[in-house]
Amino acid sequence: MCAAHLTEWCRVPTSGARAVEPFYLDGMSLLAVPQLAYDIPSEPAGMNGGDSDTDLLLLRRTRDRYEKFQTLPVPGGEDAEFFRIGDRAFLATASIRRGRGPYEFATESTVYSWTGSGFEPFQAVAGFAAKQWRHFTVADQHFLALAQGVALPATESVNQPSRIFRWDGEAFRPFQDIPSQWAYNWHAFSLDGHDFLAHADHVTPSRLYRWDGSRFVVHQELAREHGRAFASFRADGDDYLLVACIASPTRLLRWSGDRFVEHMVLDGLGAREIAVLHGKHELFVLRVNFILGTPASPTTALASQLYQWQDGKLIVVEEFPTFGGTDVAVHSDEQGPLVAVSNSLSAELGFATDTVIYRFAEQPSQQD
Repeated sequence: MCAAHLTEWCRVPTSGARAVEPFYLDGMSLLAVPQLAYDIPSEPAGMNGGDSDTDLLLLRRTRDRYEKFQTLPVPGGEDAEFFRIGDRAFLATASIRRGRGPYEFATESTVYSWTGSGFEPFQAVAGFAAKQWRHFTVADQHFLALAQGVALPATESVNQPSRIFRWDGEAFRPFQDIPSQWAYNWHAFSLDGHDFLAHADHVTPSRLYRWDGSRFVVHQELAREHGRAFASFRADGDDYLLVACIASPTRLLRWSGDRFVEHMVLDGLGAREIAVLHGKHELFVLRVNFILGTPASPTTALASQLYQWQDGKLIVVEEFPTFGGTDVAVHSDEQGPLVAVSNSLSAELGFATDTVIYRFAEQPSQQD
């Protein structure tokens, strides 16, 4: 066992921040923050309102703070995914909607490419209520998967499934649709010689897919509903998959040799994102909670959790405040791990809420 602590390191003013993507590029430490909406002073506050003709903030670290490096037009910004293909660098951005109400969910999401001095548009992808991109490789092939869709009475006839694209050397081409209605997330990983892809959906089952050599096929169901995010890790000789759900319990599953089985259930609801942190001495998991209640009357000021792996279980060792927490990302500098957390809604349901970067510290106990 050891003592672990998150200490606030710096804050970044953001508005409806939906993700944090730290990455290093050409000697720079950068942080991409897509923003869902700006507050409209003449309108009452609410999580489904606001002006969604927004920009993504691309921030550059200078000493002890992040400063604006570039802004990119990413309306209704939900996600940013940085990745490389060979010597080329890309930033895929997801847009859930545009406008000030009524909103357009049929909105293009843009993949940007690095020019050496900034990002410029590379490819626009038509989508519907886009939530998250995930880049991964299987058998030396580059894939880019888009989780999307929103299941409402008014969108039933125009809703779209999640979609996987494959790089053909020049652009990303549609490869395979994944059945979904209100998708949120992906997680790609390899285990026992197999390549897996987990897909989270809010209203239909979240499923684990397996690469069969030519396409992704269903391997097993992971959650009946309310799926939001995944994280995988290996501990004490076993492999585990965390399945985060917002209105159902978050569960830790253990690999049994051919499928995942339930290992433990984590307390509380509201989970939106999770991340694994490998400390010098122990393994940790960060969980960010979004809201409790309903979108019409949400509670956004919540405690989120830092877990430590102890005796075959995840144990809460610290809590930290979040306000409509949407994402958590772990990166490091010369002093050790940093944890970036995006907040999207104040306690008063305003979009103007800071993104917070924490310094993670780990101190072994005297018994160690």
